[in-house]
Amino acid sequence: MDNDLAPRERWPALMASAQAGDREAYTQLLQAIVPAIRVLVRKQIADSVLVDDVIQDVLLTVHRVRHTYDPAFPFLPWLMAIVQARAVDALRRRGRYQQRETDDERAYDGATVETPEHRENEEQLALILDQLPSRQRQIVEHIHLQEMSLAEAAAHHNLSIAAVKSLLHRALTNLRRMGANHGQS
Repeated sequence: MDNDLAPRERWPALMASAQAGDREAYTQLLQAIVPAIRVLVRKQIADSVLVDDVIQDVLLTVHRVRHTYDPAFPFLPWLMAIVQARAVDALRRRGRYQQRETDDERAYDGATVETPEHRENEEQLALILDQLPSRQRQIVEHIHLQEMSLAEAAAHHNLSIAAVKSLLHRALTNLRRMGANHGQS
């Protein structure tokens, strides 16, 4: 390990100092944790460009949530939880993008053509979603139609991930109930 980098044993103290406003301690901490973050991310992601993106995302997250670290507890598990969450989010985003990606130029030929059936389906979907309470409808739209992750939807609505999951569950339960009632009429 580089002599300029703080050893792991000092990370909790550096974070505590950083939380108290010591910029130099914060800089030392960030420089010291980058190699550890890189190792943790590389265990989950092979793409070097994505690894660098995740490292940057982890550093931004550490900066944003540094006030949540409790110096009475080990630093590395706290950091590892952040790394894990950011890596999973990046893989999900990449997976969504790759699923929508195509090399077949003919696939784009009909992409902008809107058929009457397509419009009718969109109108039916809008009518069904409009029956949901506002927050439930917004969560369904963001997660299922705009393909946001739970974390992205939670941040967008200033909610916890658990609250988003709960709203989504209630919305889907309501939609199932509406579908069952619709079939009986």
